[in-house]
Amino acid sequence: MAVIDAQDVLITLVTPAAAEPTRDAVTYWDIAATPPTGDDPLDALTVRLAAAYEEPRLLTFHLDDLGSAAGRAAELADPHLRVSTRDQVLTAGDYLSAYVLEWTLHHLDLIAHLPDVAGPPAEGLARSREMLEKIIGAPFPASLSDRDALLVGTGRRAPTTAEQAELGELAPRLPLFLG
Repeated sequence: MAVIDAQDVLITLVTPAAAEPTRDAVTYWDIAATPPTGDDPLDALTVRLAAAYEEPRLLTFHLDDLGSAAGRAAELADPHLRVSTRDQVLTAGDYLSAYVLEWTLHHLDLIAHLPDVAGPPAEGLARSREMLEKIIGAPFPASLSDRDALLVGTGRRAPTTAEQAELGELAPRLPLFLG
């Protein structure tokens, strides 16, 4: 997904919109009632694209090049510029903030079984937690680290018995399936 996401950033940042914003970094997300099934055509495309690389070094090369370009475009973008994506209009700043959450979650997915690989930066985790709390309309317990709030909040791992109790009235509203 990272290659498609980097392409999306590049395309969106050069797709200006004249209309007023219809969404912001928090309302950008659609909440699904169920987890993804893998039946979406984009899911199949992602699998085929990943298989096409055949060797991890080829994917690394492409993603490094494309990701660097997306990073440069993000740094150069006027945060107040209105851009269009997914039939929505956002400021570039809100769009990129939404992607902080997206890429933080992808980073957590990529390192889930790699204990020696560094996790997302602390500020990205904190900002992502803040956005997830705004999306759900309630704070996570302070006892949950930012990482754990994101993992539990998006269903990437089940809460422990103690966490379930601490979540209280928030527990039945989780996990959130962001789309």
